[in-house]
Amino acid sequence: MSQTRVGFGYDIHRLVDGRPLFVGGVEIPYVKGLLGHSDGDVLLHAICDALLGAAAGLDVGECFPDTDPAYEGISSVKLLEQTIARLREKGFAVGNIDAVVLAMEPDFKPFKKAMREAIGRVLGISVDSVNIKAKTNNGLGDVGKKEAIAGYAVCVITKE
Repeated sequence: MSQTRVGFGYDIHRLVDGRPLFVGGVEIPYVKGLLGHSDGDVLLHAICDALLGAAAGLDVGECFPDTDPAYEGISSVKLLEQTIARLREKGFAVGNIDAVVLAMEPDFKPFKKAMREAIGRVLGISVDSVNIKAKTNNGLGDVGKKEAIAGYAVCVITKE
């Protein structure tokens, strides 16, 4: 009998000078980057959180704590790789990902295909099983003030 689970993830990081911007596993040309212990990729962190939650495997902060020097400056692609390895150990496979990146700028639309491909490659799923939406926050909150970028993700995983 197969088992289907749904997970939800969220992350937000402050924009700062002097760091490259990584979102969805892709480096995006921009004047600022995301502050974080890792590379700060909010979209991959949200996806990791969704996957870990669906598998009842804690959350991204518990699995990859910012107090652990092993994760300092780490690519979030590596965190996603470690997350999918944990799921596979438990017998889960990813069905699909639906994600949203919230930012006033830069414009993420030109990078959505590359992000979908990068995420699909790591998770071992078709690009057609990864959806990314790019939204603004209509000038509201830290995202609206161009001080932060946020990410949300929903996933479906199955276990045979």
